[in-house]
Amino acid sequence: MLQNAGAFLEGVIARNPAEPEFHQAVHEVVESVWPVIEKRPEYRKARILERMVEPERVVSFRVPWVDDKGEVQVNRGFRIEMNSAIGPYKGGLRFHPSVNQGILKFLAFEQTFKNSLTTLPMGGGKGGSDFDPRGKSDLEVMRFCQAFMSELFRHIGPNTDVPAGDIGVGGREIGYLFGQYKKLKNEFTGVLTGKGLNWGGSLMRPEATGYGTAYFAAEMLATRGLDFQGKTVTISGYGNVGTFFIQKVNELGGKVVTIGDEYGYAHDPAGISGEKLDFLMKLWTVHRRPAKDYADKYRVEWIPGKRPWEVPCDIAVPTACENELRKPDAEALVANGCKCVVEAANMPCTADAIALFHAKGILHAPGKAANAGGVATSGLEMSQNSMRIGWSREEVDKRLHGIMKNIHGACVAAAAEFGVPGNYDAGANIAGFLKVADAMLDQGVV
Repeated sequence: MLQNAGAFLEGVIARNPAEPEFHQAVHEVVESVWPVIEKRPEYRKARILERMVEPERVVSFRVPWVDDKGEVQVNRGFRIEMNSAIGPYKGGLRFHPSVNQGILKFLAFEQTFKNSLTTLPMGGGKGGSDFDPRGKSDLEVMRFCQAFMSELFRHIGPNTDVPAGDIGVGGREIGYLFGQYKKLKNEFTGVLTGKGLNWGGSLMRPEATGYGTAYFAAEMLATRGLDFQGKTVTISGYGNVGTFFIQKVNELGGKVVTIGDEYGYAHDPAGISGEKLDFLMKLWTVHRRPAKDYADKYRVEWIPGKRPWEVPCDIAVPTACENELRKPDAEALVANGCKCVVEAANMPCTADAIALFHAKGILHAPGKAANAGGVATSGLEMSQNSMRIGWSREEVDKRLHGIMKNIHGACVAAAAEFGVPGNYDAGANIAGFLKVADAMLDQGVV
């Protein structure tokens, strides 16, 4: 039986060695929800938290495929089916050399709360492979995707587990994966989201995470009588999320002045808009080219080996990867007058960076709340697939905007109810936890 949060976390670390990202994700949630556990003994008795941190199922498999030279390559594939209390497992597939079981467990754990916040019937899952699509031909990517799906298809389905895209998995990869699933199962179902518009995809899905982040940020700013008009924004990525976030910020009157990748960042004080944004839209999502190409083409400053958090801004939006914004970066943002930090990536800020933002009164939103627009629209795609219909762009955008406003409201309300008003991190964790925990109680010990 649970004694205290510290003992619980020690147990998680002992049972899951060498998985620091998973430890970090669990620590952040437990720190927030422990007051809820203490107030509601039914959660403690049913060991809800102990069950939540254990995946319902972990699938690991080899992925052999043949490259363009005719040589056999072997990668690892994974699917973490974390929690299905409120719906089928739902979460993206990541193709990146950094992928391992611990990272995917952290992502699946976070996904459970993110999906809960959307209020849509989706459980939490995540998967992927250490395959790197960068530098591969279309045929190599296709052969890998077909090999990957030849194992994964056994474990997924429209009412069981519905993957989507993530880092390294865009429209091209989803197409190859879906084609192989359809061939193996001999059925056309909504087993993946992020599909092409001609074969079951939803309008607004590519835009959803970036737009949703902007909508959430606008709600946060409004709590202090602010908006995007005239604000300077820095971001750290330039893929699907970053480019559509830039587009929406431009519409709302702001100016995004940086993009970046693991090699450095480009600083464009004039802002990224018009022809420059058109160029950026396909730089990674289609061509898989480095961010420096933007700096070279438009003759703006390229700063190698650094993140953009040293650039003065009003709003900072990490859009790349976990733990990319650390305490020294947070100190630089504070010193330069940043008013708001919004996570468009999954757990991109370290715990000590977040603590500094709270101490200095800077608005901070966790990714599980702010970037939930992508999975929310995936959920809307699932609904359209189930009904065999397609909604207009305006209808999907309206629903997306409404969902992000509702998530913001849920975070604010939960934080206030449990004594931490204005703390979006605690509010998101508590609101997401309560729905899943109550569903688990209703369904018994399973």
